[in-house]
Amino acid sequence: MALALFAITKTQVYAYAPSTMPSPVELQSREIRLAGLVEVGSLTVTDDNRVAFIITDGVAQVPVTFAGILPALVEENEGVIAQGTLDIEGTFNAKTVLARHDENYEAPEVTKALKEAGEQSPE
Repeated sequence: MALALFAITKTQVYAYAPSTMPSPVELQSREIRLAGLVEVGSLTVTDDNRVAFIITDGVAQVPVTFAGILPALVEENEGVIAQGTLDIEGTFNAKTVLARHDENYEAPEVTKALKEAGEQSPE
């Protein structure tokens, strides 16, 4: 039983908004999901498919790097979920990036953070 509980806690992937994300020290290189909006003016793509952008929830911002091709729906001021790790400098190194494609759904953490910041979710 203890082994099963240990295995479950090590395989869980938690989701955070930028303003609720623990520090790199607290996360200890643990893989997490980061959800929010791609900050306007922050999205850059190089010729070798390296991507950089900032995820924000209107309260805090986290720089993100990703090596690969972004989904077509990932755009500035649109919802995104990135899965990866937070390095000691505070940059989120994404292994996977997903676009929010259903306008009726938004991660509860992001909705709460945007409301607290007085922001509205994009339509």
